[in-house]
Amino acid sequence: MTATHVRALLAVAVVLVLGAVNWSIYAKERIKTQGDRVYLELAPVDPRSLMQGDYMALRFSLANEITATESGTAPLFVDERGVATVNRSPKAGDLRIRYRLRNGQVWLGTNAYFFEEGKAERYAGARYGEFRVDRGTGEAVLVALADENLKPK
Repeated sequence: MTATHVRALLAVAVVLVLGAVNWSIYAKERIKTQGDRVYLELAPVDPRSLMQGDYMALRFSLANEITATESGTAPLFVDERGVATVNRSPKAGDLRIRYRLRNGQVWLGTNAYFFEEGKAERYAGARYGEFRVDRGTGEAVLVALADENLKPK
């Protein structure tokens, strides 16, 4: 294989990687703007990471409601406020949320919310994570934290 072939293959690989990254970003942005809004009750775990700046480690109550042995989707019941719980009587067409198993625990898209250094007090009263959920795939994107009245923090 000549140096020209190697450069061409490298260029194709770079284009493919950049294309995949950009597609992933586009998909997340589409969910953020067009996804169904739901709120998941949360429980902060650990408010600080010296290596990554300030963040709030998150665990969602909904994850405790899902019993699973492999990754999948769970049907949601969304109340009049927009707060979601697992729907124990699912029907076709119900909104579903994708989850993954990580170290034997249900993981719902993220386990941390990052914010500017010195802003931890602002988020200390957060009680819900505001998600946008893609109705087709169940993919969820955390877009904000909210207080007990579902007001953004």
